[in-house]
Amino acid sequence: MKLRKHTNDIQNTTYEVEIMSKQAKTLTAEELRRVLDYTATRKHSTRNRCLVMTTFLSGMRVGEVASLRYKDVVDADGNIRGEIRLTAEQTKGNEGRVVFVNEKLRKELEQYVRFIKPLNHNVRFFYSQKAVSDGFTANTLTQFFHYLYKRAGVDGASSHSGRRTFITNLASKGVGVRVLMSLAGHRNISTTQAYIDVNDDMKRKAVELV
Repeated sequence: MKLRKHTNDIQNTTYEVEIMSKQAKTLTAEELRRVLDYTATRKHSTRNRCLVMTTFLSGMRVGEVASLRYKDVVDADGNIRGEIRLTAEQTKGNEGRVVFVNEKLRKELEQYVRFIKPLNHNVRFFYSQKAVSDGFTANTLTQFFHYLYKRAGVDGASSHSGRRTFITNLASKGVGVRVLMSLAGHRNISTTQAYIDVNDDMKRKAVELV
């Protein structure tokens, strides 16, 4: 884990914790259930569950999740958008991209928006409990995930775990690396390949193809 200076249009110059994908733990279904069971017992459980599932079902970076505005996710009729269009300012690579909302993620987002009805649709999608706040920053959301996983008893997990698990799960189901690269918003295939955590289940499926 290392610190790097980070400047973009979302937040002024700050220092954020950059967690490299090789350090982030991919979670099993049992570990994810443990995290969700823990969130269900805590304050802001609906928001926290949605935060976790958004990273696991969309593969967005923590800074991208933090940057989401209500209008990015919900259309003028109050429906969850089928595609979340991230601007260049919202992404790490300063290139806009489209995040496709699958059915599982749509249900999670719908559950969350039942509890938030902002008059101003330009506010951050995920609220912060601080009295004066425009939602999370990349830094505070990184810290949120760190302590959430720690308190749920999942060692080695971080804000990058949802994204890495998303990519690994799709790879295990045979999705090609070029598709994964586009979904992840990577510029290089080698970057995407580094995210894929090869496990025994993937190897068992592979040898059955011989």
